[in-house]
Amino acid sequence: QVHLVESGGGLVQPGGSLRLSCAVSGLALDYYVVGWFRQAPGKEREGVSCISATHDGSTYYAPSVKGRVTISRDSAKNTVYLQMNSLKPEDAAFYTCAAVHFRLNTVQNMCVKVEGDYWGQGTQVTVSS
Repeated sequence: QVHLVESGGGLVQPGGSLRLSCAVSGLALDYYVVGWFRQAPGKEREGVSCISATHDGSTYYAPSVKGRVTISRDSAKNTVYLQMNSLKPEDAAFYTCAAVHFRLNTVQNMCVKVEGDYWGQGTQVTVSS
């Protein structure tokens, strides 16, 4: 059974940082494209950042977060991280990670079209003073 478990969300002041974690079990993460998505109240879910399978190494960042966010993976821990810096109030949302086999989707497609086969339960990020 596949499980994606997010952690690391919380309340942070504008300008602060958070690192989200997506711990995956039940699949060989090295062969999966993994993405972080967010949904704010009243808005559609959007792709924040996606990372390719390990052998590829490519990443995608939404224009709204580029330069402030870094996605990475730790194969030994089967975990994908999203380091978010210089957080803004508009970054506040419910963040979810998802995975799809690299043969079924690309990094950019996954993020832009918000597509994934396996989804986690999500974690809340609040940015407020």
